[in-house]
Amino acid sequence: MDRLMAMQVFVAVVDGGSLSAAAGQLDLSRPVVSRYVAELEDWVGARLLHRTTRRLSLTPAGNEILPRCRQMLEFSDDMRHALDTPDETPRGLLRITASTSFAQTQLIQAVVDYGRRYPGVAVDLLALDRTVNLVEERIDLAIRMTNRLEPNLIARPLGVCRSIICAAPDYLAHHGTPRKVEELALHNCLTHSYVGRSLWQFDPKKTTGKGGKTRTAPQTQSVAVGGSISANEVTVLLQAVLAGVGIGHMPAYAVAPLVAGGRLVQLLPDFEPLQLGMYGVYASRKHMPATLRTMLDFLAQRFAGQPF
Repeated sequence: MDRLMAMQVFVAVVDGGSLSAAAGQLDLSRPVVSRYVAELEDWVGARLLHRTTRRLSLTPAGNEILPRCRQMLEFSDDMRHALDTPDETPRGLLRITASTSFAQTQLIQAVVDYGRRYPGVAVDLLALDRTVNLVEERIDLAIRMTNRLEPNLIARPLGVCRSIICAAPDYLAHHGTPRKVEELALHNCLTHSYVGRSLWQFDPKKTTGKGGKTRTAPQTQSVAVGGSISANEVTVLLQAVLAGVGIGHMPAYAVAPLVAGGRLVQLLPDFEPLQLGMYGVYASRKHMPATLRTMLDFLAQRFAGQPF
């Protein structure tokens, strides 16, 4: 638990008179504020607030703890100002998480290049194929590919994640090549456990025909898919696709070089799989450290306009 943050939340709740007021002041969600208060109560071993539907008041323990929390926060501010440097050169540890495939193919090189620019920053990179609770696991930044952002977190757009429907030449030689979206239902489609496990969605893709006229493929389509393998990690599925087991719905950043090299064949070029937003996600804008701010700026500049 971040005890200092929990104290700050507790003080804000008391000063604001409600969890909602504290949430607005600290740019946090109400559930996160409630969790911080509960964690502080667990730590001190006593209930600090009386909560009813109409009002919120301090318990005797809360009255005892409140001035001490204010004092600790003042000490913290004094220490922070004492260590301020004349410039804002990023220094310290930055904890980042991303999917294993994105960390391996894109993020690690970005981190290396960032480190050359800001040698005072150490990065702890966690390659995880699960959604991480940033507050509980003390993560500064998560890179997420999604169209469903969590309302209690702050998200900065970094780019767009495109996908490619592809298969190995050996699979197509034995099972044929689908020419229409609906034909995917007749094939062995290898699916991701969290993204499009049973339904693949496609947007119409604009193409240029004869005479320079732009034409658009038919309306957005969805197709129910299934196959012999499902996995929670892109690189695992990619090995099965390369082995000729089935058709994959893969992020472009992982398979574009393999398509260009002929090891995989892109399918259904007139339809583009539903794009996902790429976001840098963090818990709060308040007191954003220079390490996080400069990393977000660096990644936004690096990934803007990238073909993935």
